[in-house]
Amino acid sequence: MVEGDCQIQMGRFISFLQELSCFVMRCYEVVMNVVHQLAALYISNKIAPKIIETTGVHFQTMYEHLGELLTVLLTLDEIIDNHITLKDHWTMYKRLLKSVHHNPSKFGIQEEKLKPFEKFLLKLEGQLLDGMIFQACIEQQFDSLNGGVSVSKNSTFAEEFAHSIRSIFANVEAKLGEPSEIDQRDKYVGICGLFVLHFQIFRTIDKKFYKSLLDICKKVPAITLTANIIWFPDNFLIQKIPAAAKLLDRKSLQAIKIHRDTFLQQKAQSLTKDVQSYYVFVSSWMMKMESILSKEQRMDKFAEDLTNRCNVFIQGFLYAYSISTIIKTTMNLYMSMQKPMTKTSVKALCRLVELLKAIEHMFYRRSMVVADSVSHITQHLQHQALHSISVAKKRVISDKKYSEQRLDVLSALVLAENTLNGPSTKQRRLIVSLALSVGTQMKTFKDEELFPLQVVMKKLDLISELRERVQTQCDCCFLYWHRAVFPIYLDDVYENAVDAARLHYMFSALRDCVPAMMHARHLESYEILLDCYDKEIMEILNEHLLDKLCKEIEKDLRLSVHTHLKLDDRNPFKVGMKDLALFFSLNPIRFFNRFIDIRAYVTHYLDKTFYNLTTVALHDWATYSEMRNLATQRYGLVMTEAHLPSQTLEQGLDVLEIMRNIHIFVSRYLYNLNNQIFIERTSNNKHLNTINIRHIANSIRTHGTGIMNTTVNFTYQFLKKKFYIFSQFMYDEHIKSRLIKDIRFFREIKDQNDHKYPFDRAEKFNRGIRKLGITPEGQSYLDQFRQLISQIGNAMGYVRMIRSGGLHCSSNAIRFVPDLEDIVNFEELVKEEGLAEETLKAARHLDSVLSDHTRNSAEGTEYFKMLVDVFAPEFRRPKNIHLRNFYIIVPPLTLNFVEHSISCKEKLNKKNKIGAAFTDDGFAMGVAYILKLLDQYREFDSLHWFQSVREKYLKEIRAVAKQQNVQSASQDEKLLQTMNLTQKRLDVYLQEFELLYFSLSSARIFFRADKTAAEENQEKKEKEEETKTSNGDLSDSTVSADPVVK
Repeated sequence: MVEGDCQIQMGRFISFLQELSCFVMRCYEVVMNVVHQLAALYISNKIAPKIIETTGVHFQTMYEHLGELLTVLLTLDEIIDNHITLKDHWTMYKRLLKSVHHNPSKFGIQEEKLKPFEKFLLKLEGQLLDGMIFQACIEQQFDSLNGGVSVSKNSTFAEEFAHSIRSIFANVEAKLGEPSEIDQRDKYVGICGLFVLHFQIFRTIDKKFYKSLLDICKKVPAITLTANIIWFPDNFLIQKIPAAAKLLDRKSLQAIKIHRDTFLQQKAQSLTKDVQSYYVFVSSWMMKMESILSKEQRMDKFAEDLTNRCNVFIQGFLYAYSISTIIKTTMNLYMSMQKPMTKTSVKALCRLVELLKAIEHMFYRRSMVVADSVSHITQHLQHQALHSISVAKKRVISDKKYSEQRLDVLSALVLAENTLNGPSTKQRRLIVSLALSVGTQMKTFKDEELFPLQVVMKKLDLISELRERVQTQCDCCFLYWHRAVFPIYLDDVYENAVDAARLHYMFSALRDCVPAMMHARHLESYEILLDCYDKEIMEILNEHLLDKLCKEIEKDLRLSVHTHLKLDDRNPFKVGMKDLALFFSLNPIRFFNRFIDIRAYVTHYLDKTFYNLTTVALHDWATYSEMRNLATQRYGLVMTEAHLPSQTLEQGLDVLEIMRNIHIFVSRYLYNLNNQIFIERTSNNKHLNTINIRHIANSIRTHGTGIMNTTVNFTYQFLKKKFYIFSQFMYDEHIKSRLIKDIRFFREIKDQNDHKYPFDRAEKFNRGIRKLGITPEGQSYLDQFRQLISQIGNAMGYVRMIRSGGLHCSSNAIRFVPDLEDIVNFEELVKEEGLAEETLKAARHLDSVLSDHTRNSAEGTEYFKMLVDVFAPEFRRPKNIHLRNFYIIVPPLTLNFVEHSISCKEKLNKKNKIGAAFTDDGFAMGVAYILKLLDQYREFDSLHWFQSVREKYLKEIRAVAKQQNVQSASQDEKLLQTMNLTQKRLDVYLQEFELLYFSLSSARIFFRADKTAAEENQEKKEKEEETKTSNGDLSDSTVSADPVVK
């Protein structure tokens, strides 16, 4: 709480305290008046005139109501005594007033108003806050000073007072703690109040009765006055009548306190049993209610049916009273004695709260039938009472002896009869009760008649106020002070999902706290308090039930979808099983001005989670769709389709991402020339990512076509770095000397070898280079060189894909233009129509977009040509002469590549697929590109390398076939198997070389392999001359045309 808030709240509360003060004063006056009236009725002075003859007349009802009023005052004392915060804030408020006193102008208060206000506060403090409300009432001056009514000296009244207290006590004591208890506890509080009042007025004490009052504490150690306010009768009696307390020995007083502790322990132990028995009682009562209210009433058994209904209604109320008493007493005792409650006790008490609300709900659900029955039952009871009274009245009339007392009796009986003939209101029942107090004297009723009449009147009281009484007993506003049990309760509901429907009852109980809060006066508006309460309850619900439920359902769906992975043991016979689906069959729970729909909450959570996670990893969309379907199938949740990935979002890796990390991309992805697709080399997931033209086109569509040139620039920067490494490798002495040797060797033997480069020489180079050293991964320098060339080729493949993607994107965009050859000029059309400037701008913009798209879709930029033109001059310079040896390293490189490719393909069939691959056309692209840069296609073709390879393998295959024919005759199985394997291996190698040849031939087409650099230059010159001559012709024609025009 912010500093100063407590004083402000106290300031708002003062007006309420003033109202309370007025109410207390009114109560004092009423008590005084009632005592005076009763004293006037029972006069001990025999000479003084009597108002009525009161011998044998006992107005017990009057004393009961007086007891109720004293209970109210006593409750106020207890509430204020228990409210420590109120007292603290009061002290702070008084301190604030003192500081205001020193400087009133600062606070904008007139000084003359302060003094009366301070006096008023002192009066309030003395009257209300010092715990003297009840004491001040009983300490009033009951004897009138100016010769009015004498009270304390009136022995007849004293006797009558004591007699009435004892009579009420006799009725209360018999029923206290019994199943048929209705309101005896509250009456017992009133009796204690009356007893103290009697002592205060007459200063006499009945020790035996005092002891009887204290003995009740063994039966009822504590009584809940209201909400969380618990009252100990022994403390009250000892404190208010210390004289009597001295007469009792210490042991018996100590015994009462010890009994209170044992009572609580026993209650805690028996709670679970109580819950079980009440569960059965309430369930069977509900069945009775249903059956008796559903049954049609037969007119011949109407009275019997009404009696049954009356008994069932009263039984329901009695159960509610008993359960309510157990809950309030146990919870408040724990709180007051500051003892911790066990989880078992909390769960049991919460079960009882549910039962209590179930009873209330039962009455509410059948309220139409109950209301109809109540009016019939009251009439039936009134009829029974009237019958008893008429019998007594006849008896009085038949006795002919006349006396005033008899006349009083007769008048009282007639009054009772007249009052009973009408609606059973509170006032009428009170009048009947008072009339019968007078009418039952002189033995007008026989004993066997009087008791049934009293029972009927009690039933009439109960049935007439059935709705109010049930509502009062089932009111759970005390839970506001015991909110700490709610999290434990929710945990229990979550663990035992079988009866999740009981949540409705608990929320109904929590709603009972609201009406009381609406009377809050210490805040600016009671809405603030309600919002805090609402927020607190919802936070607890989310934390202890809804969020847990969401996580558990998500976990279950995940584990179910990923059963193919070896996860934890989910055998329900071993790890148990919770059927959480029951939560989703619940109707929405009403709380404040909202409905809490558990199904909707969990559905929304799953929808949100699945959607968000799909956007992060689009390749998992299928898994989440499966989980969505499973949620519908298993839990009946209607999930929202995420529609991810949608067509335009399928970008794979974004172009920007690849561009920024091109060095990583070319090493991690493998290129396929024919399908124009990149495939991820390895992945930690179940899937390998692929990138194709469609992805690139979508990416270009997202970022715009300007990104294409930027990508090519990035590729150029990358190639520059790679070619530097390439040059270093080719310049290395070991490599250079070997290559020069090989070139010389080939020149010497080419005539004898049919101009074919020998396979053995390439194989020797491939093996020999391993002697120069090997990396920790087991790779030779030639392996690393091959990888370098593959990366260069991948970069070129990526550039090719960018161009294709651009064309794809442009053609997609332009497809709505009807005729690309004849596109109308919108700007001219707008000018003709004379439309606004903005329209003209828009038309101009549209024209430029259309011309861009038409140009892009028709041509596309020759990126390969650009990348050849930019590097070729540098490669062909005399200072880079060492690069001219490249063509001779291609044979050993291809051999190295084929061996690597075969080993990758073989891994595809193995369990451990690390390093497996089925394509790597980046190598072919790289070789083709570098040969073009060096203008060495002719030199490479002069080696006739692939012909040499084909001849070598065909020769070996024929030799193996020949051997097989020889061996098949000798029938050596093992040798035959070896032969077959050899042949297979040779076939695979030959096939792999053929594939490489085709890939290389395809790649060469991109770089116009049919022409040498000299031929290309010649072509270029010719083109330039053509354009010049055409321009010249054009100028001539314009000159000659001039005169004609003139």
